[in-house]
Order: sequence, then structure tokens, then C-alpha cells
Amino acid sequence: MRVLVVEDEEFLAEMIAEGLRRDAVAVDVAPDGRAALERLRFGAYDVMILDRDLPGLHGDEVCRRVVAMRLLTRILMLTAAGTVRDRVAGLGLGADDYLTKPFAYDELLARVLALGRRARPALPPVLERAGLTLDTARRQVCRDGRFLSLSRKEFAVLETLLRAEGAVVSGEDLIEEVWEADTSYRTNAVRVTLSKLRTKLGAPPVIETVPGAGYRIGDGGSPQAPEDGPSAGTGSGTP
Repeated sequence: MRVLVVEDEEFLAEMIAEGLRRDAVAVDVAPDGRAALERLRFGAYDVMILDRDLPGLHGDEVCRRVVAMRLLTRILMLTAAGTVRDRVAGLGLGADDYLTKPFAYDELLARVLALGRRARPALPPVLERAGLTLDTARRQVCRDGRFLSLSRKEFAVLETLLRAEGAVVSGEDLIEEVWEADTSYRTNAVRVTLSKLRTKLGAPPVIETVPGAGYRIGDGGSPQAPEDGPSAGTGSGTP
């Protein structure tokens, strides 16, 4: 899941972002409405947490423009204005949900995850393939009945590969799904995370490298393709 936090209070924005990242959500931050619209034009986000009282371009106008762009991004409006009239007005602009300040982080997380599920096609909460079982609700992974301890990024990479149902996922797509927007496809982040993930999954290898294309979940019994090298990923230099 990818989330865009639009908040001019730097401390609050970073607090929300760091909390979501701890819960395996890829987060970008925009300090104002114009920066948010710029990010939305060039990146796909499942959820936007939008401060209503933004300087310059007001949050209401940002909401109107996002709705007019017909994006699939779900909008959670975040504001100190919490009267019934304020909530009705915010939802009337096209926001999908409304949360008033101050708020409990656990409630914010629950609302973001709920909106994220609505932004994507319905998929089973438990993903299974090649002896792997990934429970998205409990955030648990096991292979052949053996529970594994994965980092946030490792879990997110494995979830992305499992959701592809055996199809090849390029390095750029993994960066887009799992990492923040300022992560370059030239970084070693994908290779390092995949290397650690493969070690934890154990033998026989289940994550295959498809030279010149990317990665996929195999059947767990076929020979492993060559380790990640210059040819792994897409022809454009993707990891």
C-alpha cells in the first residue's frame, strides 16, 4: 500500500509517516497542496491523508481536484474542524473518510488500511503459493508450517510477489509498491531485501530471478535462476 501524507505541520507529518512505515506502508510526504497534486500526477497512491487547513492551496480545493482527476486514490481528510457540519462538508467534497485532530494513531491506521482495501481489487486476506502462507491481517508468514520473522520490507516484497500469482514483477514495480517515491531503481534496496528474504525462506528456492525481466514466485522445486546481476530486472537497468 502507498500513502501520501499532505500536512504542513512537519512534526505531525513525520510522526504519521514513521508510524505507517513501521506498519509496512510506503509513505511519501507533501508539505502543501500544490506539492501533493504534483506527486499525484506522477505516482499512484492508494490513500491520501489530507490536512484540510493547508496554506496556499486549501485542502478543500486539493480534494476537489483529485476527485476531478478521477484517481483511484482514497481521501482521508484530517482536520481540527470536527463539527457535524464540517464533516458533512468534507465528505460532500468527495473525501472518503474524515478524522478530527487530535486523533489516536491506531484509529488513523485502521482507517487508512480500510480505505486501502477499498482502493484495490478485493483479494483474499491469506495468500498461498508454493508452500508459503502469508496472512495480511495478522502480518504472519509461514512456509510449510514454519513461521518466519520478516522485516517490514521483506514482508511487503513477498506480499507483492504473491499477489502477482506467479507472474513476473519487475524491479521498478517492486520499488513502486514497497519503497518511497525518492528511492531510485538504481539502488541496491531490492537486491539486498530479496537476498535476505531468500535466506529466511530457505530451501528449495522459491523466489526466481527472471533475467531481463524481474522476479516471481516459482513452484518451490525448480532450480534457482542465476543470482541477481546486471541482467536481473528490466532492460532499463531495474534491479
